[in-house]
Amino acid sequence: MSRYNDDNEKHLGGAYNGSDPEKVYGNDDHSNQMEEEETHRSLKPRQISMIAIGGAIGTGLVIGSGTSLARSGPASIFIAYAVMGAVCFSVMMALGEMSTKYPSKKGFAGHATRCVDPAFGFATALVYLCKYLIISPNQIVAGALVIRFWNTSINSGVWCAIFIVFVIAVNCLGIKWFGEIEFWLSAVKIVTLTGLILLGLIIDLGGVPGQQRLGFAYWMDGRAFKAYKVAGDLGKFLAFVNALVLALFAYMGTELIGVTVGEAKNPRKTVPAAIKKTFFRILFFYIFGILIIGMVVDSNGALLAAAVARGTAGGASASPFVVAIQAAGITVLPQIINACILLFTISAANSDQYIATRTLYGMAKDGNAPRIFTKCSRRGVPIYAFAFTGCFMGLAFLCVSTDAYTIFSYFVSTTTIFGSLTWISILASHVGFMRGMKAQGISRDTLPYKAPFQPYATYLALGLTCLISFFKGFDAFMPFDYKVFITHYIGIPVYIIGYATYKIARKTSYIPVGEIDFSTGSREFADVHDDEEEDYQYKSMSFGQKVLYKIKNW
Repeated sequence: MSRYNDDNEKHLGGAYNGSDPEKVYGNDDHSNQMEEEETHRSLKPRQISMIAIGGAIGTGLVIGSGTSLARSGPASIFIAYAVMGAVCFSVMMALGEMSTKYPSKKGFAGHATRCVDPAFGFATALVYLCKYLIISPNQIVAGALVIRFWNTSINSGVWCAIFIVFVIAVNCLGIKWFGEIEFWLSAVKIVTLTGLILLGLIIDLGGVPGQQRLGFAYWMDGRAFKAYKVAGDLGKFLAFVNALVLALFAYMGTELIGVTVGEAKNPRKTVPAAIKKTFFRILFFYIFGILIIGMVVDSNGALLAAAVARGTAGGASASPFVVAIQAAGITVLPQIINACILLFTISAANSDQYIATRTLYGMAKDGNAPRIFTKCSRRGVPIYAFAFTGCFMGLAFLCVSTDAYTIFSYFVSTTTIFGSLTWISILASHVGFMRGMKAQGISRDTLPYKAPFQPYATYLALGLTCLISFFKGFDAFMPFDYKVFITHYIGIPVYIIGYATYKIARKTSYIPVGEIDFSTGSREFADVHDDEEEDYQYKSMSFGQKVLYKIKNW
């Protein structure tokens, strides 16, 4: 008997090929039962690709980059974002290889179960679920705070209630509508960021009337590398480490493609395409965007200091892009940008709730949560899992009380450690995946998606992510603050306790590389006919329809 518990996929007998369940099972009662108990594979390649990058673009980049710039300086944050961009892409490649080989609805926790240890799979799912149970209500609170840019008289709890109703409605519509709505919301994010980056470039080159060319003026006079906490070279090193931590937070979310792959129409085509496009979008939106921010915003300036002090509560005024716009004397854009940031937070809350639900659903599919969480509605929504995770959105109402919101803000800062532990799990699973293939004499050329720079990229990314996770809370000791220390590292004991408890309770053992199951659940991708049908439809389009199709699928 295989060590990998994949009873559900064995039950399907490999017959499900990604098409309509009725086409596989017929229209009998068994078909209806299976349709109700399974999520639907309805996400299109353009939706997967857009959700992958849109899920990571949020307040961490648009607003949080200002804090990083003020603490570390433009050169430090540029290098930090470049390094973490490489790590992020390595995580995506590792996930891509495993997800195309085994596109399971269990997510990347299923890969950890298969390639390392069932207890490791449980710990992976646990920290990822904790992250999204926390961050989803946080995004709702962020949206309520952004509205304060226009109106402070209406209680924030009203806006929280409206946003929660919206998130519930979108998620209950089913994956087809969810994917389309998230596609367009993510498209707004990308258009907004593209406009901000181009505007920043225009400002830097002196394109604003009455303003001189800036170039790299804000990198001069010792401002390229700033010191944090202490003076001198040690302070500059600490500033760089802090920039790495904040960059990690900004990149978190790109890994959600490992969850959406369970509802993708054709993972063999969808996942590699999304990964390749994510690389270029990381290069443009993150690395080039951070470079532009460092060129148009003075890291020592009073405007940036005031923006950092306001934080998310300041809405658009807290963004370094808006700081640059204000410094250039442009008055209209902050209103528009604030509306876009509001969409950012709503989209993030929507996708975060989706991921929380699918993570709990995956845990139930893997036998690590009550079986009732696998039950789905006719629209393919894990209805009981959604009801459970949706209850945590009620934490957003803590913003009504100032004291409660302070406590909640401490709790929210734990999301970075939960996110980094998830990346560690993905990379460690991929190490086991590659070692298992090598031990069993399976060529990497047989993979549906073969990532470049392997195995070196995974090993380097794993080592760096472990170091950042260990040192991320250094400022809690300068001086020592137990509250900051707890919020920085609470994820580690949760991870360890979850792993140890599961291992003792289930008496699981580490899977030797020679015994990793590389056959069960490996799809033959019989849904290739979907590609042929899509190609036929494209050929029959008019010129205008083809142009629109290319734009939507960029």
